[in-house]
Amino acid sequence: MTYQPMKDVEVPGPRRDYVGYGRHVPRVRWPNDARVAVSFVLNYEEGSEYSHPGGDKRNDGLQEVIYAMDPQYRDLAVESVFEYGSRAGVWRVERLITEYKLPLTFYACAVALERNPEVAAWIWEAQHEPCCHGWRWEEMWRLTREEEREHMRMAIESMRQSVGARPEGWYCRYGPSVNTRELVVEKGGFAYDSDAYNDDLPYYVEVKGRERLVIPYSFTYNDGKFGLLPGYASPQDFADTLKRGFDTL
Repeated sequence: MTYQPMKDVEVPGPRRDYVGYGRHVPRVRWPNDARVAVSFVLNYEEGSEYSHPGGDKRNDGLQEVIYAMDPQYRDLAVESVFEYGSRAGVWRVERLITEYKLPLTFYACAVALERNPEVAAWIWEAQHEPCCHGWRWEEMWRLTREEEREHMRMAIESMRQSVGARPEGWYCRYGPSVNTRELVVEKGGFAYDSDAYNDDLPYYVEVKGRERLVIPYSFTYNDGKFGLLPGYASPQDFADTLKRGFDTL
């Protein structure tokens, strides 16, 4: 018998693309003829994560300490770790960003900004780019299509009130649902989404007959590895990774 190439099964959601730009990487002309475009991104979720005070009857599982508390109990340690980010960590980053006059893309959960108006004020005053990281820091695939649509609407309206402008991009926690990209297009007003990890360069996809920009996110060049395994052992490890990536690209 003649072998027949394997085909993907038809399932809901976007088709997979294994080829991308292939061997013919496009010659991109960045502003000012720069050879590399660097995007500085700050993820801000504090106050929007899963918690008992948030009405979730569980604690958030992504934390810096490897310990799983029974969800029936309120985990004050995890709550405190998240609070460090909103009370102190974000302002340590702010001082660096302000000192070096860097443009920042703020991947922020809407509820997190509601609970810390000072952070929202910084985004507005510095004219950083708002990108929505969800209404809350939640897993979109757990929502129905209608629930996800409603949460997207609430997120947009909340950020419009918090930072004085609607978000320009969309990025889910971990990954999107099979409905997310269609809902982003359906809602309108977004310039891009970052719900992909599959390239070094931006690219376009077709969604319901429209061309949509995707700006891939990176787990490689991400300081989240200080709290996750395998991770960075020191700031120098992180700096070295960033420098090597920059030089290679």
